[in-house]
Amino acid sequence: MTPPPESHYADGGGIRYHYHDLGSGSDTVFLHGGGPGCTAWSDFGPVAPLFAADRRCLLVDIQQYGKSAKSRITGPMWDHHAAKTVALLDTLGVERADFVCNSWGGTIALNLAAKYPDRVGALVVTGSMPVFYGPLAPLPEGGRRGRNARDVYYGGEGPTREKMRQLITRLEWYDGDELPAETLDLRYQQSLDPGERELAAMSDSPRGEWQDLTGELGRIQAPVLFVWGMHDAFLTPDYPLMLARMVPRGNLHVMDRVSHHPQEERPNAFHAVVTGFLDSLLPTFAHAAERATTP
Repeated sequence: MTPPPESHYADGGGIRYHYHDLGSGSDTVFLHGGGPGCTAWSDFGPVAPLFAADRRCLLVDIQQYGKSAKSRITGPMWDHHAAKTVALLDTLGVERADFVCNSWGGTIALNLAAKYPDRVGALVVTGSMPVFYGPLAPLPEGGRRGRNARDVYYGGEGPTREKMRQLITRLEWYDGDELPAETLDLRYQQSLDPGERELAAMSDSPRGEWQDLTGELGRIQAPVLFVWGMHDAFLTPDYPLMLARMVPRGNLHVMDRVSHHPQEERPNAFHAVVTGFLDSLLPTFAHAAERATTP
């Protein structure tokens, strides 16, 4: 993975956000996952240069992560993140964007698409949990596997590089032997941030009130592609199939040989699938395809 590009900062409704701005073309926002030490660059650094070839890529550190503000959140958490992210788009002069998001960031984007439909072109979501139930069986650890893993990581002796390696290889990567040392170091070093450690010591209390988004999914007008790891350790592929049927324009792609972070494990395959989906929605592409298939 290449070193992080230049840092930028902007206000989003009173929150100071850190972000990277790469490439030119259609505005595309990348929102990362919620694991310890996650940042926009740790989660999307391997794949961002591919998208930046023909898109403007805005890689945003979510509030309470990376170099963004570590302030406490009160009230419904996904409503808070959606409103602040829209305010950030206002500051950046972005009227409408596509969203490519992992886990925690994907749930923010789904809620944003339901509440602010004019701001979203299309969504690509990986490994997110917007509802608290599955179609076949109760969710692992009652849907708290991520929160439990965070508590274990920051508990006991506190964060260590080996605990971070075990967390990523057990829950986020299909083939832990392929985990790059620089990714491990990036996550571990960020997890030592005093602000993140202070938030972790408070458990869930500073992150806002959890929300089930069952009602919101049916209101999403934008096309949505759920890209899911065949071996996702949090939510098996039957879960995103249920989500795809709850969203009016839902689609599902299940990728083999990946777990919770497919954009890191197979960046070229992830880019090909996502680009194919986003390009298929462009009017010129759709018309050309129709002409090509018309006798």
